[in-house]
Amino acid sequence: MRPLLVLAILAPALAPAAQQRLIEGKPESAVRVLIFEDLACGDCAVFRQMIDQQLLPKYAAKVAFEHRDFPLAKHPCSRMAAVAARFFQLSGPELALKYRREALVTRKLTTPENFKDRLAAFAKANGVDPQKAIAALDDPDLAAAVQKDFDEGVARGVSHTPTAFVNGVPFVETFTVEEISKAIDAALAQTGK
Repeated sequence: MRPLLVLAILAPALAPAAQQRLIEGKPESAVRVLIFEDLACGDCAVFRQMIDQQLLPKYAAKVAFEHRDFPLAKHPCSRMAAVAARFFQLSGPELALKYRREALVTRKLTTPENFKDRLAAFAKANGVDPQKAIAALDDPDLAAAVQKDFDEGVARGVSHTPTAFVNGVPFVETFTVEEISKAIDAALAQTGK
């Protein structure tokens, strides 16, 4: 079963796609897993695998998994990757998620020196104008969308990635699928689902 992907509008109603929330699973669910991630983070890559292989297959029909960008300064490509992800989000949630997965999988191969070449190659392979993808790195609206997520994370006390909140209960950096599943199951039980 493929998980449902949607972009939930933040506000106002006509907000650009880059300002919309990227949600996997059931967008209207009362149970939300809010994920602050850095697209150059090894622990985030591990969590992404957990989402794809274990959490979405089990919970996609019941739970909303919302993505937020939280690029850490210690990862020199993470802010550029977050801005690029917002650019691809303009083409739809599937491409945005594909790029996020690609950025996490190839994070060890990506450097500030080769970032634009790798970005252009991904864009071209996915039918997007490579020059537009590179130019998007300087788009102030895309950068503002990333910064808004980052500021929200700071306000919530996030300092490490990934940080996932299951209906407000935090899971920070390294945690097991059993731990987060237990919290999701408890949240679902509270909603009667």
